[in-house]
Amino acid sequence: MVRANGAVSLRELARVVQTSEVTVRRDVRALEAEGLLDRRHGGAVLPGGFSREPGYPQKTHLAAAEKSAIADLAAGLVEEGDAVVIGAGTTTQELARRLARVPGLTVVTNSLLVAQALAHANRVEVVMTGGTLRGSNYALVGSGAEQSLHGLRVSKAFISGSGLTAERGLSTTNMLSASVDRALVQAAGEVIVLADHTKLGADTMFQTVPTEAITRLVTDEHTAGQDPTARELDALADCGVQISVAPLGLTAEPPGHGGLAPHPPGPAVPRRATGPAPAAPLPGQRRPGAHGGPPPGHLPTRLAGAR
Repeated sequence: MVRANGAVSLRELARVVQTSEVTVRRDVRALEAEGLLDRRHGGAVLPGGFSREPGYPQKTHLAAAEKSAIADLAAGLVEEGDAVVIGAGTTTQELARRLARVPGLTVVTNSLLVAQALAHANRVEVVMTGGTLRGSNYALVGSGAEQSLHGLRVSKAFISGSGLTAERGLSTTNMLSASVDRALVQAAGEVIVLADHTKLGADTMFQTVPTEAITRLVTDEHTAGQDPTARELDALADCGVQISVAPLGLTAEPPGHGGLAPHPPGPAVPRRATGPAPAAPLPGQRRPGAHGGPPPGHLPTRLAGAR
């Protein structure tokens, strides 16, 4: 499965072979010892994954349910009349599908997938960057994309990547993509990172967003159930990042969509000065310990009805 897809989650492996994640984790550890793959928190990739990026078809099948849950929660952070930037990625594509009904929304993006998800949304204005098409992820990159973002100012940036650590922040495997992502982030008052549990603790070649520039992380509930990723969450919270955890199993299918490719089933730094913090935590939110929230090690608040 790793050879076919470039990456795979432990959860998906356990489902396919009909065994427990504990058993799968043990076997993956043995395969890594033989040099056949590299382990990542919550999954595995081909050897050399530090610089290798799976293509779009492979990414769509990795942690699909988690990405859907993350997109559901992240969509609640967008308000009527907002102006936002959305970077390239399969998780941001899921978010775009859910924003099609937000009236008065303006979305600036370098992603053809994001643009196509919003193409028929009559009440959403889509602004695309220029640039050169990078076919592996249907994104516009290069100096044309970066120059088109100069002077832009929006309320929020929603961005994904290949890895996220408290020490280094968000990173990706491609230099051109990293440069455009940095330009997207510089245009926004708040930076919201969308990253499922397979990205937590992974560190890839090019840094896109340092930890101190991240306002909020939206991730899935598997991060809280695994010791390494839970520790990474605590470290991110200690750095001032607000953590929102999306429970699985409560996602709703968004309006119909189209795509360019088949869609799968379905240290301490203060928060950026972008206005007062919300009066009450958002669903799934855990406030950093330095700001009056629960101490490190506590699980984030879950949405009503979540286990």
